[in-house]
Amino acid sequence: MKSVRILVADDHEVVRRGVATMLSQVAGWSVVAEAETGRQAVELANSTQPDVAILDMTMPELNGLDAARQILASRSGTRVLILTVHESEQLVREVLNAGAHGYVLKSDAGRIVVTAVEALMDGRPFFTSKVARIVLEGYLRAQPAEETPMGPTLSAREREIVQLLAEGKSNKEVARALNISVKTAETHRSNIMRKMQFESLSDLIRYAIRNNIVGA
Repeated sequence: MKSVRILVADDHEVVRRGVATMLSQVAGWSVVAEAETGRQAVELANSTQPDVAILDMTMPELNGLDAARQILASRSGTRVLILTVHESEQLVREVLNAGAHGYVLKSDAGRIVVTAVEALMDGRPFFTSKVARIVLEGYLRAQPAEETPMGPTLSAREREIVQLLAEGKSNKEVARALNISVKTAETHRSNIMRKMQFESLSDLIRYAIRNNIVGA
């Protein structure tokens, strides 16, 4: 069987180790790295160059969606499989728009994660059956829809900062995590609050949860 190098990222050790163990049992496959946070996943993807990156959707420091974007920006050859407990149409759309190649519910992972990796390595997308139905009924359904006016959007860096702030990080901790000055972190925070018309940190946290930047 063709050799496959895999990265598994999930902040829950039991899930991460379980998935890694299952994949390691396939002949020719090896789990070359395990990550507990989205930021660590990006760093390890750059250093280990996996063929497949399996990313939990809700990880600390950087969620799976933004981690996927960063990994694919620097490692276009890596296939990304999102692992999550969520199955909303909005999230499926965001995952596909981010360039991920597959979407597996954690409740199904024990049965189909190997099949999912095989599909990705064959150049085929893979979706849990429930999610495949959502894709067919929603994302891929031809709709002559009216354009909905778009509100202000966050840049990739601003999304990182929003996640860190929503997780309770101080400006100093944000600066340390992103390797920027505290003044720059403060400026970003002020710009975000003004741009998104947040009146308090509570508004920022609600936005982060509603837009799947952090888990509820």
